[in-house]
Amino acid sequence: MIDALRRRQFAVFLIGGLLCAGVDVGTMQLLLASGVHHTAAASAGFGTGLLVNYAFHSRVTFEQAASAANFARYLCVVGLNYLLTIACVTLAASFVDNPLAGKIVSLPLVAVNGYLLSKYWIFK
Repeated sequence: MIDALRRRQFAVFLIGGLLCAGVDVGTMQLLLASGVHHTAAASAGFGTGLLVNYAFHSRVTFEQAASAANFARYLCVVGLNYLLTIACVTLAASFVDNPLAGKIVSLPLVAVNGYLLSKYWIFK
């Protein structure tokens, strides 16, 4: 029973991540189509996706009220996952001359790391 609940929660976590990625990319594309510079559009998309991701996971995945403390912890995890992604991309670029391979390798690592830190630290 508990394993089924954990699997369901992790699935909801992944679905939320996909939804938020769509918000991120959709916002960026909408702004690009409106003539906004690509850096500003990408930044706005990232920021919007980040906020939607936090709201989704606090309310839906972990059923916790949003707070300044758990938002600060969330931002720490985002930063850690960013560094993990950059490390994977850099290693793949250096060793196999394929940064995309590093990005692909980082995705499950970031998903599992984000879930575990969300469950046991951010929304405990």
